[in-house]
Amino acid sequence: MRLEVICEDRLGIAEEILSIMVKHGMNLKGIETDVNRNIFLNFRQLEFSELQMLLPEIRRIKGVEDVRTVPFTPSERNTHELNTILKTLPDPVFSLDTRGRIVMVNEAGAIALRSQLEKLEGQSINQFVHGFSFQRWFDDDDVDVRNSKVTMNQRTYLADVLPIRVENEESSEDQQVLAGAVLLMKSTDRLGEQVHAYQKQSGDGFERIYGQSQQMKQVLMQARKMAQLDAPLLIQGETGTGKELLARACHEFSFRDGKPFVALNCASLPDNVAESELFGHGENAFEGAGDAQRGVLEIAAGGTVFLDEIGEMSPSLQAKFLRFLQDGTFRRVGEEDEVKVDVRIICATQKDLPEMVQGGNFREDLYYRLNVLCLVVPPLRERKSDILPLAERFIERFCAQNGRPSAMISKSCRDYMMQYPWPGNVRQLENALYRAISLLEGNELTAEDLQLPSYASGSGYYDQPFEGTLEESVKRFESNLLRRLYPSYPSTRQLARKLGVSHTAIANKLREYGINKKTIT
Repeated sequence: MRLEVICEDRLGIAEEILSIMVKHGMNLKGIETDVNRNIFLNFRQLEFSELQMLLPEIRRIKGVEDVRTVPFTPSERNTHELNTILKTLPDPVFSLDTRGRIVMVNEAGAIALRSQLEKLEGQSINQFVHGFSFQRWFDDDDVDVRNSKVTMNQRTYLADVLPIRVENEESSEDQQVLAGAVLLMKSTDRLGEQVHAYQKQSGDGFERIYGQSQQMKQVLMQARKMAQLDAPLLIQGETGTGKELLARACHEFSFRDGKPFVALNCASLPDNVAESELFGHGENAFEGAGDAQRGVLEIAAGGTVFLDEIGEMSPSLQAKFLRFLQDGTFRRVGEEDEVKVDVRIICATQKDLPEMVQGGNFREDLYYRLNVLCLVVPPLRERKSDILPLAERFIERFCAQNGRPSAMISKSCRDYMMQYPWPGNVRQLENALYRAISLLEGNELTAEDLQLPSYASGSGYYDQPFEGTLEESVKRFESNLLRRLYPSYPSTRQLARKLGVSHTAIANKLREYGINKKTIT
């Protein structure tokens, strides 16, 4: 129970109040005053009859204006306020004594260290934070605020070390005594995201793309070189690997930065609509057309046009687009005047364009026009060293968006993420973690929280539409394989030696599939 005694600032009034408490045999848990010199008492819960006797006695004390029950004392409110602030902060915060031992740590700090709050209290901060000498700082004659780059649990942070000073009541002069320090740590990843949110990084759009694996480093190195060129660029990769993100980075890193970047998904629009979207249309060019409209190519003049899923472009649209690539001119739908624009073309696909060319589903001349420069983005399962760092970045971002401390990934969840094939790649990882963080209760992420679809272990997954029987599928595979290899091994003996079978078997297969020098050339 808490009581607030509203009273005047008189010497001895607190002693009189305490004597009444002693008289009634009440053991005080605490007594304090606020800025108005009102007195707050904290003691055991009383029965209503006991309270009826106590309150009138206190009110009869000279200088007491009123006595009332309150839900908390000022110090309790301050403590809960501080704990709430610390709990909601997404960055680690430590309170240290003058020997560098942890007095208090918030939940974000415990999660970053993958430990529990009570286990960290009393531990030396030097066990966990490296790159700054805390004891040397405490021993300095003039302790002041310090900023330093440190590492904790193999992650880099920018640390603010702030001294805690209290008044020295034993000194006749206005002096303060060093009582400890507060350590504020901000992840360099979070800082990078915040800086990028407020100002664009000059000259380099690749900073949004994370890749520490050797495969991604190679792709990003090639992309930076190709971004400076003006030839068409073809980006290949499975769904969710970040092809559009890479295309935007190439645009921002090129001399066309500052001009429009316009994207069009060729798979999302019917043929007639796609043509109008790409090239524009004249007034009343077709039913419901209305006024003349510019297409994507004109809107992006001077900049970059990104055509996603170029393999879905219809044959008629391919022919018209090929002409534009040849001389930079085109006609709007329903108009005869030619329009000339200067744009760079970046295309992306998850399909095998050479196979589509072989099957007659994509123009060969268009393929070679587009495939001047080529980047292949590896799937996430082939760059496993990027999985956990990407997951930690996503978790940190989503926790900040939800205003909660960063969550910790359990060991079983880490193992599960490393062995999962991620057919949806980075996009699937990002979406799974967004859902998990949004619904998470507690601060530890488990494999069950990810709610990922099951897969046949050891069998992989088949992400292409499957049609026909097994025999028909095997024949399609044989036919495509032989068509690809035949130009490099144009005799049955050479091809048989390459594939490790008899030349008679190869000759029969070539005859069955109609593969010969005439059909290949």
